[in-house]
Order: sequence, then structure tokens, then C-alpha cells
Amino acid sequence: MIGRRTFLGLMASAVLPQPVLAADVDNEPEYLADWLRAGQMPHLAKRLPKFPRVINVAAMGRVAGRYGGSVRTLIGSQNDIRLMTIYGYARLVGYDSTLTLQPDILESFSTVNDMVFTFKLREGHKWSDGEPFTAHDFRYWWEDVILNKELTPGGGALELRPHGSLPRFELLDDLTVRYSWDDPNPNFLPILAAPQPLVIAGPAHYLKQFHKKYQDNIRLSSLMKESRVKKWQDLHIKMGRSYRPENPKLPVLDPWKNTTAPPAEQFVFERNPYFHRVDENGRQLPYIDRMILNISSSAIIAAKTGAGESDLQATGIDFNDYTFLKEAERRDPSKIKVDLWKAARGSRVALYPNLNSADAVWRDLLRDVRVRRALSLAIDRHEINMAVFYGLGTASANTVLPDSPLFKPEYASAWIEHDPDQANALLDAVGLDKRDEDGVRLLSDGRRMEITVETPGESTLDSDVLELVTDHWRKIGIALFIRVSQRDVFRSRAMGGRILMSLWYGLDNGVATADMNPGELAPTTSDQMQWPLWGMYYLSRQTQGVAPDVPEAVELIKLLGEWEEAASSFERAEIWHKMLKVYTDQVFSIGLVNATLQPIAHSASMQNVPEKALYGFDPTCLLGVYMPDTFWMKEDRRNA
Repeated sequence: MIGRRTFLGLMASAVLPQPVLAADVDNEPEYLADWLRAGQMPHLAKRLPKFPRVINVAAMGRVAGRYGGSVRTLIGSQNDIRLMTIYGYARLVGYDSTLTLQPDILESFSTVNDMVFTFKLREGHKWSDGEPFTAHDFRYWWEDVILNKELTPGGGALELRPHGSLPRFELLDDLTVRYSWDDPNPNFLPILAAPQPLVIAGPAHYLKQFHKKYQDNIRLSSLMKESRVKKWQDLHIKMGRSYRPENPKLPVLDPWKNTTAPPAEQFVFERNPYFHRVDENGRQLPYIDRMILNISSSAIIAAKTGAGESDLQATGIDFNDYTFLKEAERRDPSKIKVDLWKAARGSRVALYPNLNSADAVWRDLLRDVRVRRALSLAIDRHEINMAVFYGLGTASANTVLPDSPLFKPEYASAWIEHDPDQANALLDAVGLDKRDEDGVRLLSDGRRMEITVETPGESTLDSDVLELVTDHWRKIGIALFIRVSQRDVFRSRAMGGRILMSLWYGLDNGVATADMNPGELAPTTSDQMQWPLWGMYYLSRQTQGVAPDVPEAVELIKLLGEWEEAASSFERAEIWHKMLKVYTDQVFSIGLVNATLQPIAHSASMQNVPEKALYGFDPTCLLGVYMPDTFWMKEDRRNA
């Protein structure tokens, strides 16, 4: 049976261009002139695949650009260089701006019943160091990484074994590989297109030097000493990590490659001369030569952006910075432009009652759906929307947005009506009907009903919201306190059951389709603040964490398993709806306001940045699906 994905994949291959005859020197980036003159790099026609991916920039409503320029952006820490993997968004298959999967690094793909996936590579495609990218890079990763028990003791990513077993891997020829499961694996293509994609290939010619199978012990020991690691496995992982590209020598397939080894205060990414995309005029993408990431205190990223110290800024700024940034644009429109994109998360801010709290009294209370519903009903979302988001957001549960084909109004409206009377009645019915002299309810052990909500405090907007919720909950006899901690500490405390309730973003993917994985709705990862131990249990294949014992959470896991076995989009949509109904009715997270707006600030000379778009981590990859490799600068800034 040929599925929709197969059709799209084959359609993409059917309209492939004729081989690009791009020996034309006019199409060579000037940035590479010195290497070309020195004979250290072949000309464009030999750097590109025989059939590169052609991006018709004009058809996207944009303007074909010119080469050059350095673009500065600000990041909060060294770890944030992973933004370049997300912004660059080069994937085997990836979403376009309509969230339709397309072959990207692959020339084409085909699927049979979501069980057999055949991938065809582009002839002549090369890594950023000029070495061929072939099916043998997939074989290396399969045989020498995934099947190597020292490197992959856990048996491979869960996405590769949704039913317990790894797929069969076949190398059909130098450009074709195939992965086959006995049961459907509908998550395979979406996870390859994800912000943090599943890795199934690596530069074998480079990584073999760090592998015990290919390197002699003396040299391997020397490399380990040089990299300050004790095991060869750690060496291979460190040198081959692609999501956080800290190793400047690692060959990549991205539009820009890192040139700076950490630690550093500034990271410079420069154009990949072998990148596989061209525009309709045969000009190789990206247009921009260098991306420069400067580390800054998160607290002053907005101020620096307004002062013109960033040419492209999306992270580190929030809606409450918009007025300030817009004023900077008004003062000097020749320097900065600020757009507002629609946030694609299920909720801009959501509260997460910890059902795995170490406090037995609170744990039992938070597992009672009447308590969660009461907490939600007590919140005046209209006031939050007006006071914090100027009325531009939408009061909603933490669920998919109307932009998603899975949206239903009843999911968005579940238990969000501001109804303190009903909230009080629900809490009374639970047995929390005794109060102290201050009107605060008393727990069964006599303690006051005080909830400390913890947050990483990465935006003052979070504190503004919590101050309003403090007033709302006070009216139903609950005292709220705020605790701010660094993100890693915050996650560690949640895992340890020491956090009673968290404030965080809502669902990463608020614009999901039936073919996208609904795992966010079930306990599947340890960083889900409402049930981290249940998530760990799922993530570790029942070897760590705690098994869920709330029937509705167990039901969500069961439904997720059914989605993973479903053979059609229709079946998957039905399962999505069941999960959304359970999730919102049970108020496993308390969404407040969604469809809020995210400022995107950029240099006024930067072209092709959409004025309107969806902004989110998954599936839009922040700026990624809008292809920053097609952005270009009217004026160069070479010495930034």
C-alpha cells in the first residue's frame, strides 16, 4: 500500500532538477575565494550533489538573495550553541512551512505501511570536509554504534524499537538504505524531522579514529588523554555529538559549521561549502557567510538586542520585551525590525501539579482530579491575558491550538471557566473544608494548604503570571509561594519529588497532526514535571522510576502504544482525540493562555524573515522550518 508519505516522497524525487551546471563562477560565494584560488576546494559543480535540493525562494514569496555577511545572535550559555542545529534545520526528512514532510538531505524516500522505509541519498553529496556522504555512513552508525553494546548499552533509542525490537537494516547500494519493522513505526519519519532528531548516520571516515574496532590501543589512549576522557566510548560520544556541535572538526551536513572549540564567549559558525541546497538561480545556500553566537547574561539579552547588539534574536526575549524592542525600532528603523509570531505551544505558561511528590499527603491530594480541577477553575485567565498579554492571547487549557487539525473547542475550554464557587465546593468535597484564622485551608495533617510553585525564572513574565494566580488561589483558601531556581536544579528537584508544583511552558507541539507522536500527553520522559518518575519508568523500559498507578495515566500509555501500532492516519487521529480528551478532562497540567505572541527581532537589513509565522520548539524548530539559510543581508558586517 502506498501511503501519503510515500506519495509526497516520490513526488519530490519526480520533480528533481537537471544536474546543476554550476561551474559558473558568478554563483561562487566570495567567502570561499581564497580556498578556490589556492586549489584547496573544488568548484561549486563538484561540491554540490548531482541533484541538489532546489529551494524556489521566489515561490516562497521571498527574494532570491546575495551572498555575504555575518549575523550576530545572543545566547544564554555555551550549551545554547545547539540552537544552530535547530535553526539550520538540515534533516534527512524535514517539515516545510506547511508542516508537510519533505525529503531534505535525502533525495527521496518511500514507505510501505509505515513498516518498511527506503531512503535514497543524493549522488555526490559530501560532508562539510568534502568527503562523500554515502550509505556506508548509515551502515557505520548501525553496525558500529547502535549494535555496539559498549557504545549503546541500552539497545538503541526507543524510537527505533517501539515494539521492543530493533528494525532490520539493509544497505541496498552505495546510495540506498532500508529499515524494516514487523509492525508499523509511524514515529520514524517525524523523529527524523524533530528539533532534536534521531541520529542514524554519522561521518564514518572521521569517527572511526575514535572507535575501538578501527583504532589501535596506543593511539586510542592518546586521543582519550587529549580529550580528557577515561573510556573510548566517552571519546566517541564527545567527538561525534551532532546536536550540540562542540567539536569543530566534526564533519556536518548543516548549512553552517562550528569553528570554535569550547570554552569560549563567542562561537563562530561559517558556511558549509558542501551544503546541499541551492536557490532557483543555482546559488548555493546559505546566503549568509557566518553566524556568530555571543554569550550573554539571559537577563540582558533583550536590552542588548534593543541596543543593536544582535542581528537575529528569538530566544532570550519574550512578549514583555516587545514594547521596549518596538520602541528601539521606532527610534531607528534602519537598524532593527521587530515582528510578532504566534507561539505554537499548547500554553505559554502552564502549572504542573507533581503527582510524584515525595510528600505523601500532597501526593494523594494532587492525584485527586477534583483538586486539579479546583485549582484550574479558581484561576482568572481573562485577567492574566489582559494584564500580561494585553488581551492578545487566548484563555485555554494546555492543548492543541486551532491551527491543528486535531483541535476541538471542548479541549481548549476544559475546566478553564473562572468559577471560584465551584472550585471551593470541589475542595470542600475532598475534605479540605477546615481553615485557619487567615482563611487558609488545612490539610489532613493540620498543615496549612500552602503550595510553592517553582520556576527556572527565565522570564519575568512567569513571575507576573504567578503573582496574579496567588491572588486567585487566595480566594479559595490556598496560599501560593514562588521559588526560583536554576534550570538544572529545577529539573533535579522535580525528579526527586521535592517540587510540589512547577510553572513551565505547555505542550511543545500545539499544532500537531495525527501523524505526529502524541507522547507528550502520556508519561514518557523524566522531564515531564507532573509525573517525572512515571516518565522515567517508560523511558527506561521499566528499569527505573515508578510505574503509573493512576488509571487515566495508565490509559494514556496504553493509547500511545495503540498509536504506535496504528497503520493509518485515520486510526492515529482517533487515538489522538482519545488522548486529548483524557488529558484535558483530567487536567494533568493547568494551561492558562496560549496563542500568545513571540517577538522576533532582526537587523533591518536582513531579508526574507517572515513577518508572520508560527514559533515553537516542536515541530517548527523555532526558526528552522522557515529556512534561515534563505535569509540574507543587504549590507555585510564582516568584522562583527
